[in-house]
Amino acid sequence: MDTKLAVLIDGDNIPSAYVKEMMEEIAKYGNPTIKRIYGDWTNPHLTKWKNVLLENAITPIQQYGYTTGKNATDSAMIIDAMDILYSEKVNGFCLVSSDSDFTKLATRLREAGMLVYGIGERKTPNPFIVACDKFIYIEILKNQSDSSETTTSQSKTSTKSNVDKITPKEIKLIATTISDVADDDGWAFLGDVGSLLQKKQPNFDSRNYGFQKLTPLINSIPEFEIDQRENTKGRFKLIYVRVKEKRRTPTKKR
Repeated sequence: MDTKLAVLIDGDNIPSAYVKEMMEEIAKYGNPTIKRIYGDWTNPHLTKWKNVLLENAITPIQQYGYTTGKNATDSAMIIDAMDILYSEKVNGFCLVSSDSDFTKLATRLREAGMLVYGIGERKTPNPFIVACDKFIYIEILKNQSDSSETTTSQSKTSTKSNVDKITPKEIKLIATTISDVADDDGWAFLGDVGSLLQKKQPNFDSRNYGFQKLTPLINSIPEFEIDQRENTKGRFKLIYVRVKEKRRTPTKKR
């Protein structure tokens, strides 16, 4: 079944420069049947958004800032989300914002059985990130766009300068996840590992570390080994991974 998504964008909180890449990313997870963006369209700082709305069939929702210091856009977006939820027209939501004010909304939508995807900048507070099923940093989509427009050597330089480094914390997370789903020999199907990683840490994404897929990311870490196995049900090989056994150093005889 094709997942129908409601895409709700906080226009006051997200840059418009990569809306095309953002919509292409959202299409990977479902069909965006509802696309709305919220903001005060009398405000000059939203001018850039106006130029891309028609190209991407996004409906602008006018929300005046009635009170200084209060974000009326957030309230309008939350009210609309609940109306859409009760209409039963979608299977999931994509909340595009870097604002922690949407944490409770994401939690409520998941309680109702909705899939919730989040897209925002790296500055997004962790409570909103972990309230989503999956959270994607918009900077990663920028890196992909930049890479496609430059030469291979330039792309590598640009990408490496904008990605996170693998730390012992991430290595431990991957290792424990492999152990959680591994068989008696320590091998785990990579698809199961990826799914559980997403549940444990919604913003875990191989692209954050400069890799398009999980396989090359894990293959770059010396602590893990990969095994490709024949697939009787299809032409693509099955990828399994396990934590390498630590070799014991022989003790010196006195």
